[in-house]
Amino acid sequence: MDASGDCEGPRLPGGDGPPGGTRETSRQLSREQLFVLISAASINLGSMMCYSILGPFFPKEAEKKGASNTVTGMIFGCYALFDLLASLVFGKYLVHIGAKFMFVAGMFVSGGVTVLFGVLDQVPEGPVFTAMCFLVRIADAVSFAAAITASFSILAKAFPNSVATVLGSLEIFSGLGLVLGPPLGGFLYQSFGYEVPFIFLGCIVLLMVPLNMYILPNYDSDPGEHSFWKLITLPKIALIAFVINSLSSCFGFLDPTLSLFVLEKFNLPAGYVGLVFLGLALSYSISSPLFGLLSDKIPHLRKWFLVLGNIITAGCYMLLGPIPVLHIQSQLWLLVLILVLNGVSAGMSIIPTFPEILSCAYENGFEEGLSTLGLVSGLFSAMWSVGAFIGPTLGGFLYEKIGFEWAAAVQGLWALTSGLAMGLFYLWEHAQRRRSKLQNILGTEEEQTALLPDEI
Repeated sequence: MDASGDCEGPRLPGGDGPPGGTRETSRQLSREQLFVLISAASINLGSMMCYSILGPFFPKEAEKKGASNTVTGMIFGCYALFDLLASLVFGKYLVHIGAKFMFVAGMFVSGGVTVLFGVLDQVPEGPVFTAMCFLVRIADAVSFAAAITASFSILAKAFPNSVATVLGSLEIFSGLGLVLGPPLGGFLYQSFGYEVPFIFLGCIVLLMVPLNMYILPNYDSDPGEHSFWKLITLPKIALIAFVINSLSSCFGFLDPTLSLFVLEKFNLPAGYVGLVFLGLALSYSISSPLFGLLSDKIPHLRKWFLVLGNIITAGCYMLLGPIPVLHIQSQLWLLVLILVLNGVSAGMSIIPTFPEILSCAYENGFEEGLSTLGLVSGLFSAMWSVGAFIGPTLGGFLYEKIGFEWAAAVQGLWALTSGLAMGLFYLWEHAQRRRSKLQNILGTEEEQTALLPDEI
C-alpha cells in the first residue's frame, strides 16, 4: 500500500502495536490478522448471499403482488440509497461507536431483517406489500452499511501494507456468496416456497454473530480532524468515486433485469436462471485476488487496471443483449461468456480503487489511523451505493421503455465515460509530474551555473 509518491507502504503510527519483543508482537499480530480475516470473510459471504438471493425469483413474486418492473427496480435500488447515507454516517463516527460493536450489531440486524423478508408473502398485495418491502430492505441496508464499513476499516488497520491483496482475496467469499445465493435461493424457492430461502439464510447470518463477538479484536483510535468533504473534493478521489459509481451501477443493473430477460428470451426455469449469474460471480471472485496481489506488488499497475477494466466492462454491456446495431443474435452461451469476461474486468477495476483512495488521502495530509480508514471505508461504501441505487432503478425503467439490449448499452456508456475520464486524468497527472521534474532539474542547473563564478 503506497502512502506517498515514492510508493512506500505506510508505517503504523506509534502506540498501535503492543509492547514487547519483535517475535512476540509478530506472533500476536498474526493471530489477530487470522481472526480479522475470518470475521471479514463471514460478513462478505453472508451479506452477499442475502443480497443476491432476490435475483432469480423476487421480480416475479413482486409482479404477482402488483408491483411493476420500475417499482421492483426501486426496491432493489433503495437498498443502495440508504446504504449510501448510512455509510457516510458510520464512516464519520466509526471511532466514536467502536469498530467491533458496529460490525457485530450490523451483522445481527442484517440476519434478523433477512428472516423478516421471508414473511412478506403473507402481506396483502398492492401498496402495503410495496411499503413493507421498502421498510425491510432499508433496515437491511443500514445494518449492512455498519458491518461492511467497520469490516473495511478493521482490515486496513490489520493489514496496512497489503490492503488490495487482502480485499481481493476476501472477494472470493463475496463471489462465493453471489455464486451460492441465486441458485440456492432458486432451488429453495422451487422446493419449499417463498419463505424458506430468507429464513434459512437469515439464521445462518445470525449464527455467525456469536463467533464474531468472540474472535474479532478491538481497535481503539482517536477521532481525526478531516472530513468526507475534504476527501471527496480531491480531484483524483472524485474521479475514482465516479469509477466506483459506474461499476456498482453495472452490477446493480443486472438485479431486476437479467433474470426477466433470460426467462423471456430462453424460457429457463427459476432454478436455472440462478446459474446464469454463476459466470459473473465465479470469474469475479477468482480474478480479484490476482488483481489485488498485483496492485500491492506493482502499485503503478493500478491506473492501468482502473482504465482498461472500465473500457472492457463497457464492451461487455454492449454485447450483453447484444445491442441491436451489431446484428448479433442473442444466444445463451454468448450471454454467459460475456458475463464471465465482465466478472474479470470488474475485478480489474474495483480492487485497485480502495488502495488508490487511501494512498491519495495519505499523500494529501490525512493521518494514518482508524479515523482516516473509517472515512475512506465510508466513502467507498457510499460511492458504491450511489451506483447500486441508480443501476437497478434506471435499469428497471429502461427495461420497460427500450428493452434489455438498449438498456444494457446505455449502462455500458457510463462505464466507458468513467474509464476515459480516469485515463485522461492519469495522462494529465503524468504530464504534470514530468513538467515538475523538468523544472526542478533546470532550477538546479541554474543554481549551479550561478555559483560557478564565485567558485572560480
